[in-house]
Order: sequence, then structure tokens, then C-alpha cells
Amino acid sequence: MAGTAALPLQQFIASLDNTCLPKILQVCSGVYFQGSIYEISGSEVCFSTGDLIKVIDIELLSVCCEDISNNEKFELPINHTGLFKVVPEQMPYSTVEEMVSLRPVGLESCLPFTFTSRSKMTFDNITLGAGKSLTVLSIERHEGEEAKVRCHVQGQQDVSAEVCIPLSSQGDFIECESEERFTLQEIMSSPCLRSRRFRLINTTMCDRPLILSPVYQVHAIMNLRKNVLKFPSSLEVDVVDVTELCKDVNFVTPLSLTEVLSQPDESFPAVVEVLEGPETRSLFKCSWLPELSRSSHLVFHKTGTTPMVLLSSMKSRKAQQFFLVSQQYSGRFRRRPRDFNSVYELYVASIQAPGLKVSVTRNCEEVEEEGLPALSVGEQLEVVRCERMELPCESSTGQKQSVEALLCQRLQEPDDEDVDDDDDDEEEEVKQEDKREEIFLPLYMQGHFVEVITDNKKYKLKDLGKEFSLPLDVKVVSRDTETETDPLVGFPCLRIEGAMLEPIIQASFPHRPDHCFEIPTQWLSMSVSFTKDPLPWPSGQPPKCRVERVTEVTDTFFYEFRKRGNSDADPPPRPPKRNLSTSKSCKKSPKPSKKSSKSKHKADKSAPTKELADLTLNSKRRPPAPPPPAIIDDQPPAVVPRKHSAAEMSTGKALPNTYVQREEKKKAPMPDIAADVDSDHDYETLDETLMTMMKTAQENVMFY
Repeated sequence: MAGTAALPLQQFIASLDNTCLPKILQVCSGVYFQGSIYEISGSEVCFSTGDLIKVIDIELLSVCCEDISNNEKFELPINHTGLFKVVPEQMPYSTVEEMVSLRPVGLESCLPFTFTSRSKMTFDNITLGAGKSLTVLSIERHEGEEAKVRCHVQGQQDVSAEVCIPLSSQGDFIECESEERFTLQEIMSSPCLRSRRFRLINTTMCDRPLILSPVYQVHAIMNLRKNVLKFPSSLEVDVVDVTELCKDVNFVTPLSLTEVLSQPDESFPAVVEVLEGPETRSLFKCSWLPELSRSSHLVFHKTGTTPMVLLSSMKSRKAQQFFLVSQQYSGRFRRRPRDFNSVYELYVASIQAPGLKVSVTRNCEEVEEEGLPALSVGEQLEVVRCERMELPCESSTGQKQSVEALLCQRLQEPDDEDVDDDDDDEEEEVKQEDKREEIFLPLYMQGHFVEVITDNKKYKLKDLGKEFSLPLDVKVVSRDTETETDPLVGFPCLRIEGAMLEPIIQASFPHRPDHCFEIPTQWLSMSVSFTKDPLPWPSGQPPKCRVERVTEVTDTFFYEFRKRGNSDADPPPRPPKRNLSTSKSCKKSPKPSKKSSKSKHKADKSAPTKELADLTLNSKRRPPAPPPPAIIDDQPPAVVPRKHSAAEMSTGKALPNTYVQREEKKKAPMPDIAADVDSDHDYETLDETLMTMMKTAQENVMFY
């Protein structure tokens, strides 16, 4: 930059044309906007000293007009329809050639123009006096001769003549005001006219001379800036041209992963540099994520779209884990029965898989007023459809209530233990067990069920998505042989939560180019730039890549996935409100059916008794409170006298005052009471002598 003069940005840009671009400029004195704002309405407004700017295009936007008389500035659009007249220069020209060279080139309206000479001139025996007006008609150039201007001279008495004046003629030539008119487009297209002063015709400012300067929209790129910058050339910045010094400078363009996907296929494979790593709280828990730090390098092999599924482990004492698995996973799965904790979950699962069969895993008591049937452990139910059922109790408005319920068939099986029983009633029970009993389960009913599965087939991951609806419980029975360690092996049960079609980038690290992994671009935010570094393998011999098919993710990823997929899911229904006045009247003593009595008979050996079940914390019904005692009158109950302990009787009394004579109260003699021989008690009657002796002994002990 030494030896190079700095120019204002507007002056430098005005001297350029599109044929000499691109140009690399360095900011010598920056401009700073209040509040450190770098961009307003898509236009750059702030540069720092030392910034490198690569100008790739310029576009004429407007014209800045500066009033010479008061230095006032205003802008006019380039398509302004007003006309301008040239203001003659006050300083005289020393030669005709100098005066002609400042005329616009390529404009038909540039000729004729008029000028005068302050001194007398003689050409071809023609003498022109001082102050004589000459109108230039044309410029004549002949080979081997000096170029001349053909001028028209107006003489006395309307006599005119034409003279040819050589361009090298010297004198004091002054340009006369011309009637030529120019538009802004014409003025800006001529470098000669840009340096002239103009007057705007038919306005209040027609007498004020104006200097016209073009204002360009500059298109440029900067290092580590993603988009093409746009800024006006009127920014008060001084710049120098460093194109020759910085011709080898590489202007890095940061790209997001989504922008990398839009790159053509010819751009891959390529080595990229990480400009900004992922967030610290990432959605992934994988081995390659910590290595994606700033300034690290990656090899992007290719881009594409891969179907994936989200798996989750069952909730247990260990933390629940989640995995994002590609459908190219080559392991084998076997279906596992699903657990359901409510009838509503059964309803949702039956919509996705009609003909669902479940087994009851916990007893349910019958609540007739709420429409809840009795269920026993081991009973099998087949879901038929969803219908509405009427409750036996009326609502608070006195109307019958109807709720949505799940119609199920109770699958009954004969009991082998009762085959040898000769009782006729039990034989009827065995006959009835061959039939299917229909029951209604309200959707708000809580229960515990497990899916009944008879399928023992092994499936590929992509086949499970085709044949079954999600969610689906599975278990890995054979590992993926293409991966070193399969993290899915060892889980007793995995749930396929959902499937997705993910745009991915297949990447690897330069020191292990054959160990590839897939980066889901919609779930990972980072910034990279393409480099010119060579690929880490011999030319034309790409390695055989081994791609990781399983990526562990966090619970935040799972919640975000559920938020996207189930945003419109309806909540489960609420149970109806009970009318307390009618609940007692409609509640009847439950009549045990033959099936329920049989199930209770079978449960005597395996299930706990009702008394034991009432002691568990899972029981949701409490025994009724005892009735209040009947009160005959409104008098308060008798106060029970306080019982004194032995310690109070022995040490609680105060010592007698021996200095004051006290009068002993005479006690009435106790009447002799005849013993009741027929009485049931065996109490003894104390003698008066014994009582006196005990009192004396007690006082003596207390005195000492």
C-alpha cells in the first residue's frame, strides 16, 4: 500500500467501468454508524480501517447534486426527466484543442457550440477581431494534415463566412453559453460532461450552478461474509487499490449445512473447514460431535436424503435412551408386546392396527355408576370398535349421560381344573365360556393391558415400517454386521416412535476418510467453508466407506420430534361429572356373574385376596367413614376427670408449712358397707387404721 494515494470511495468508483472489474480495495479510513449497525435495509453502512473489499459490480442508482453557492446537496433519480444546460467555464482555454477535448464524445448534440477569442486572430487572409463569436460546426481530420475545426463567423449586414482554425491555435478562448440541453443519463454516460457544471432548467434553482456526481450501488464480497454486500458509493470512506498486491487472497464464504445441500453434485467430495461449530447443548450424543470444533476439517463425500426412524428404550431405573437409525440398518428385529395404561391408549392403537388383542395385567373393580366393568388378570380382550354407551346414573341436569366407550369381546377359555367337576352349574359355565362376551370400556377408564402377539418372525427395519403402524415395540435379535459396535443390542425392548425423511451430508474426518457418518442438516446448526485442500486419498481411488447407521440423540431431540409430529393430537377424554344425589339411588349391590365368580375362584391361588388388595397403595377406593353418633339432647357431654399419675401423687404435692398451725379437718367416718357376695368384682376394702398408718409414713418421708 506504500506509494499508493488514497481516494474517496465515490471518486474511485466513478472512475471505474464494468470492464475493469473486479477490483480489490482496502479501507484506509473507516466509517462507523451509530449503534454498531452494519446493515440497514440490505445496504452496508459501516466499514473498519484495514477491511478488504472485492468490488465485482457497480450499478448506477442516482445522481448527487451539489449547489456551489451554499454547498447544499440533494439526490435525483437517474430517470429524472429534467434537462440541464452547461455552465460556461470562467477560466479561458489556452488552445482550441483543449476546449474541444472537453466536449462530450458520441453525442449528436455536442455540436455546434460557440466560443470567443479575447485577442485578434488571422486565418487564411481572414482577420477576426477580439470578442468575435465563432460557432464550431465540425472537426475535420485529413491524413497528413493537422486537424482543424470548421467554424461559422457572422459578419456585418448578415454577411457570414466559414473559416478553418487549426486545433493547435493558441490564444485566450472563452466558451459561450450554449442552448444545448442534456438529461442525467446523457451527462452520466460521458466522462467529459461529468466534470462540467450545469443549471437545471425551468426550476427555481435555474441560476445556481450544480456539480453532478454519480452515486453507484456497489456489489462486493468480503472475507467471512456470506452474502454479496451492497453499499452506496457515497459512503465517506477513503480507499486504495490493492488489486495487484492481493490478487492471491482467498475470500472465504461461510455456508450453513442447508446451503451446502444446494451446492451442485460436482462440488463433492471436498474438504471443508468448520468456521462455527455446533451449539454446546446439542441434540446429539455421538462420538463425532465433539470433534466438530472451530478450525477443524471435514471431508464431505456427498449429499442426499435418507429415511430414518426414531427409537427409544423403555423407562426403567436407567436413563431412557433415544436413537436415530437409518433404514439401511442391516440388523433384524422381532416384535414385542406393547403395554397400555388406559383404555384411550387402546383406542389409539386400535385405530392404527384393527383387530388388536390384549391381556389384562391388573384387576379392575366394577363401578356401575361410572360404567366401569370388572376385569381380572389374565383375561383377553379383542378391540372391536368405538361406540357410545349410556351410564346408569343421571347427570346433574337429570338427563341420561352417554360417553364414548370401546366395544371389546372378552375371549373366554375353558378351565381345565373344572373338567372333573360333576356340578351342573359348573357344566353350564364351561358351555358359556365357548361364547364371546361383549363389554364396554369407557375411554376415560384406567387399566393395565399388554398386547397379545403370536408373530415370531424376524423383520428388517424397512419392512417393519411397511407392514405395521407406528409406534411399535421391537427387540434386536441379530446385530448390524457392518458396524463395529451396535448400540441397539442388549435392550429388552425398543419402541419405534416415528419415521422421517432426512436430508443428510455424508462426512468423515481426514485422518479416517473411510469411517463415515451422516449429518442430519435440519437438526444440526454449524457454519463451514469450502477449501482448496487436496482430498486425503490418491487421485481417482476413493476409499470404501463404512457408514454409521445408528446415532444416539438426547431427550430434547425426542421432545422436538414429538412436538412437530403430534401438535394436533387430541387429549384423552375426561370422565363425566357424577350427580351425588342420584349416585346412591342408582348404585346397586354388584351381582357377581358366573364368569367373575369363576375368575375369583381361579384367583384364590394366584391373585391376592380383596383384604390384601385394600391394604396396597394402588387401591383408589377408601372405605366409607363411620356414621356420626346419635345425639339425644343438646347438652354438652360430661367432662371426664383428669387421671393423676403415680409420679404426680408422690412428688406433685407441696410441702406442708411447719411454722403455721393448721386446723385439721375432721373427716366423717366411713360407713360400714356390707360386702356384696353376689357382686362380680373382687375388690378389697381398705381398713381405716391402715390408711392412717400409710398417711403418717408418707408425711415422714416427705419431711426428710
